[in-house]
Amino acid sequence: MKKNYQNFKIIIEESYESICGVTADIIAKFISAKPDGVLGFATGSTPLGVYSRLSELHKAGKADFAHIKSFNLDEYHPIEKTDSQSYNYYMNDNLFSHINIDPKNIGLPNGAAKDALAECTAYEQKISDAGGIDLQLLGLGHNGHIGFNEPSAIFSKTTHYTPLTESTITANSRLFASPDMVPKHAITMGIGTIFSAKQILLLICGESKADIVEKVLFGDIDPMVPGSILQLHPDVTLLMDAAASKKVAGRLR
Repeated sequence: MKKNYQNFKIIIEESYESICGVTADIIAKFISAKPDGVLGFATGSTPLGVYSRLSELHKAGKADFAHIKSFNLDEYHPIEKTDSQSYNYYMNDNLFSHINIDPKNIGLPNGAAKDALAECTAYEQKISDAGGIDLQLLGLGHNGHIGFNEPSAIFSKTTHYTPLTESTITANSRLFASPDMVPKHAITMGIGTIFSAKQILLLICGESKADIVEKVLFGDIDPMVPGSILQLHPDVTLLMDAAASKKVAGRLR
């Protein structure tokens, strides 16, 4: 089902598998149109189906990453890239090792950087030098965060070092041996960096996200709900499974 609301183009599919397939197809179509484009990737459980499908499309000769550049939204700090819970490891395990992307064209924040603030500046410069993000894939946290831009008094502008909220630490602790092992900080693209992407795909799945979807779509633009800023972006496609859309589907034209 395709609908529109404000600046959002909205696609709702019945299942997680179906909406991930649609998302992957959009990315593959972008790659075909701009083989040397710049992709922004997200992590977490939601994009896993997208990365699985992109790997299949590559294997079938329908997605060539040879000249694609990529940048990830964020990384824990401190964490070694070889740590199985790092986003560097996640991306290699779930996507990069299955496609033909050039390792030199992969951008991820260095979670082991001794000077996290300097790493933020350097990462922002790398994105700028690449011409910015053409197509950014986003997920949405239960508290409305995008990347690791947590609820705050202001919208952050550029890549920055940020503490993680207790709710985010708790949500991510399922992936660690114990909550105490979850890093308490992260390096993340800022809201301004994300907002500068030419096109954004916002992928939201699961009934547990239904409340925050309603706030992002219909609530005020508020830095306490970071994803609400996307109401102002000129090219956002919101992709949801039926469970995530249950509170908003009837209100969309």
